[in-house]
Amino acid sequence: MRGGPPLVLASASPRRSECLRMLGLSFTVYPSEVAEDVRPGESAEEHVERLARDKAAHVAALHPSAAVIGGDTVVTLEGDILGKPSGPQDAVAMLTRLAGRTHEVASGLALVMPSGVVRSGVSTTQVTFRLFSEEFARAYVATGEPMDKAGAYGIQGLGAALVTEIHGDYYSVVGLPVPLLVKLFEACGLEYTFPS
Repeated sequence: MRGGPPLVLASASPRRSECLRMLGLSFTVYPSEVAEDVRPGESAEEHVERLARDKAAHVAALHPSAAVIGGDTVVTLEGDILGKPSGPQDAVAMLTRLAGRTHEVASGLALVMPSGVVRSGVSTTQVTFRLFSEEFARAYVATGEPMDKAGAYGIQGLGAALVTEIHGDYYSVVGLPVPLLVKLFEACGLEYTFPS
């Protein structure tokens, strides 16, 4: 990025860091400590955008001279929000529920500038899983990969073996919708430039 403030990622997610590195951006990581509770009546889109804004604002208060990126991702099926699994049994239950079906992934992003300007948005993507057995789900959970991921899978890793179709932004499913991030940069007067 040309001539902008330092970037801070308000997330401990290795996937979000990987996406920023892929874009050639220099940044530091400072995870937020915002509770990820769903509010009554809150849609998945409202939930992830609110959390992205809250996380970015929390970290921006500690890093007032930085542009702070906050993000949150959830999986929804039949109106139910599936966040990170609480344990292995929960992960298996989520995966067997998603098997053979199409679900939606909502990723919210927020950018808080040193001036106090805040821009945010949401990217949604439909993902279809192949039909698989509970034993297959247990074997995947035993790898440990799904335990820190919304919906209990990582599309960028072993979880790719679960997926048959995707409609939308792949990086939204990973946890950092790149096209939305570039749009937020532009909305805040920052120019993304390709690394040389």
